[in-house]
Amino acid sequence: MFCPRSLLLPKSSFTLSFFSHRFTCNYKIVEMARSSLDEISDSGAFTRSASTFRQFVSRDLNSQFPPESGRYHLYISYACPWACRCLAYLQIKGLDKAISFSAVKPIWGITKESDEHVGWVFPESNTEVLGAEPDPLNGAKSVRELYEIASTNYTGKFTVPILWDKKLKTIVNNESSEIIRMFNTEFNDIAENPALDLYPTELKAQIDETNEWTYHDINNGVYKCGFAKKQEPYIDAVRRLYEALDRCEDILSKQRYICGDKLTEADIRLFVTLIRFDEVYAVHFKCNKKLLREYPNIFNYTKDIFQVPGISRTVNMEHIKLHYYGSHPSINPFGIVPVGPNVDYSAPHDREKFSA
Repeated sequence: MFCPRSLLLPKSSFTLSFFSHRFTCNYKIVEMARSSLDEISDSGAFTRSASTFRQFVSRDLNSQFPPESGRYHLYISYACPWACRCLAYLQIKGLDKAISFSAVKPIWGITKESDEHVGWVFPESNTEVLGAEPDPLNGAKSVRELYEIASTNYTGKFTVPILWDKKLKTIVNNESSEIIRMFNTEFNDIAENPALDLYPTELKAQIDETNEWTYHDINNGVYKCGFAKKQEPYIDAVRRLYEALDRCEDILSKQRYICGDKLTEADIRLFVTLIRFDEVYAVHFKCNKKLLREYPNIFNYTKDIFQVPGISRTVNMEHIKLHYYGSHPSINPFGIVPVGPNVDYSAPHDREKFSA
């Protein structure tokens, strides 16, 4: 189990906020890399910063990043819902042969010997952590090193997913909402399932509107609950979260998917949070007002999406639980991982009742 070195050093030598980007060491202020737990406002609320690398793979003839088979690599963590959005697209669009991918270790580790920053790291061998592997392209020890290869002046967070260009040895994009749009359309000439359109023209406005409230109140909402450092922003985040879940339950009582009768981008984006809810967010992020299993339509809907061919391969619950319970010592200082509830999402569901 990961034990941060910062917790083992003599107390007299420094005063350290473990996930902070600054620490005092012999009265000297040293800048450090940042992580998500730094993003707390003065009010105690969690405020996520925007992604930085925002270039696009495009079929445009003048594109710097054309959609070539074998050229790109997707770095993910099975624990990260944003990364698993992208992995889901890779699977259901049939792009897993054209775009390689690899996963980091689930528990954060020290990313560089020069400071105490912790983040995504690679295992030293294929057998160290089942489901994770060493960096196959650059031999990097951490995701941080990939960012430093791509930009010597980078000062943001070191996040996954990363869409990496093997040819130019750089990061194309690290914003999941944009990567999935590229996977949906720009690689269709080499995709095994090019006919699947998860952002169809006739539903774009509805998908965008749904993404807006589900992102702010559910996807990011659980983090606002879990990372809040004061009672007031936590209470507000919980209220908004459960209002949004109630809204989902009502919508899903009338139709199979969140935007109608077909699977769309909005379902994939919502699913990655729902699949983690009872196993992690209800406990670790204090989202315990009501379990997902207490919402009959949402629960069956989550099983329905899980059973879409390819989606189950994107869910590694061991990685998910190890990461959340083992990487946030300010929330769970002893890194104890709950043994349950081990929900069976492969069990039968009732969503076919909406099929004509």
